[in-house]
Amino acid sequence: MTPARLAVLAIALVTGGLAAFLMSGEDKPPAPVLTAAPPPPPTLPTTDVLVAAAELPMGQTIQTADLRWQPWPDNAMGAGYIARTTQPKGLEEIAGSIVRSSFLAGEPIRPQKLARSDGSFMAAILPPGMRAVAIVTDSRGSSSAGGFILPNDHVDLIRTYRDEDAAQSGRPDAQVSETVLTDIRVLAIGQIVQERNGTNVVTGETATLALTPAQAELVTLAQKVGQLSLSLRSLTDAGRATDAAPEARADASMTVVRFGVSKQQSRR
Repeated sequence: MTPARLAVLAIALVTGGLAAFLMSGEDKPPAPVLTAAPPPPPTLPTTDVLVAAAELPMGQTIQTADLRWQPWPDNAMGAGYIARTTQPKGLEEIAGSIVRSSFLAGEPIRPQKLARSDGSFMAAILPPGMRAVAIVTDSRGSSSAGGFILPNDHVDLIRTYRDEDAAQSGRPDAQVSETVLTDIRVLAIGQIVQERNGTNVVTGETATLALTPAQAELVTLAQKVGQLSLSLRSLTDAGRATDAAPEARADASMTVVRFGVSKQQSRR
């Protein structure tokens, strides 16, 4: 082999080895990019307010263990909130009050939703201008939607009475039903004023209703001249008239009130 061929072969071997060395080498990792930490969020000014430490149902007497002070953002302070800066003894002053409207855990305590413990609870939860009237019901639920009517439900009042015209025509056992009041709020069933512990059925001998003075007179008279039953309304129908009451036939001394309008009916 000539010297020239040996030189070319040597150069080829050296070049191939260098190429193989370069191909087998690992790339260097990129240099880490340093980023500045985000600034801490601004601290909002807060004030300690009195809140419910646990759920407080309507009718419960508040104890000191049911309340606690909790920081509350100043820009979210509502009217009636009890602040420690203005009422440092607020916890002791509220203890012993009766809950008129239920509180959720962590909800700020407002005196407007409380009643004094030395007064009547029913009078405390009764809306202004309304009257509490109890009607007799069947404990088996035959006159109260099978016992599924609960406090704070809305009902229609149905009066059932003897048809005097039919009696004079030779049918003494004829009965007539009519709706005399609609969309009436139930305050209590028996002496139960709120559903507790998942109770689905409440039975009692009476149902206490929230009525206007005129409605109270009507219901009191209706109980004397007939039997009253409660018809449960849907939650979506409460507070609005969705159906017209059937034409009523009432006693001569009875005023039928429908949707706030009074109408004197003749005796049947």
